[in-house]
Amino acid sequence: MRLSVAERRQELLRAAIGQIEARGVAAVRIADVASSLGVSNALVLYHFSSKEKLVAAAFTHAAEDDLAHLRKLLGRRTSALRRLRSAVRWYAPTGQAKGWRLWIEGWGAALREPALREVTRDLDSQWKAAITEVIAEGVAGGEFRCPDPAGAALRLTALLDGLAVQMTAYAAAVSRARAQEWVDDALARELGLERAALTAAVR
Repeated sequence: MRLSVAERRQELLRAAIGQIEARGVAAVRIADVASSLGVSNALVLYHFSSKEKLVAAAFTHAAEDDLAHLRKLLGRRTSALRRLRSAVRWYAPTGQAKGWRLWIEGWGAALREPALREVTRDLDSQWKAAITEVIAEGVAGGEFRCPDPAGAALRLTALLDGLAVQMTAYAAAVSRARAQEWVDDALARELGLERAALTAAVR
């Protein structure tokens, strides 16, 4: 069955993401992506004229998927606290967000690649803005207290990102259960809640 241009691009982007996760940004080649799909290098280059453009597009694709899922979690018709905790648990390295290996690769490559820096910075900004908004909504609704929603979003993100690096780079550095405890402790602290109250409120 012949794929449309849009379908072929999606297939190539998914393959590129898989190859980046497996090989790393520096080592991955156009040939690796082509070989994984049984297509020619020329076909990949027809859609993405260079490795740099393919890699940037792959990270953009992954970021859009993650942001779409985040918006879905935060757009549910339930309390701000429930939405916030579900989003944090999904994004945490113990959750179901897209492979952390991919994003750690992206952060490293972004130090040298301006196009990747834009993608990772945009994802980070949109994530923090979404979390800030739902924290502010919960404060306005009297669900919890937080004098600085933007600061809370930044601190939570920093904790989650740091735990992800530890758990991805060093398999036994932190157990999943301990990491989840720390995430819940941090969230409760930022919202002025006892941890028991946090977990009870979102059951």
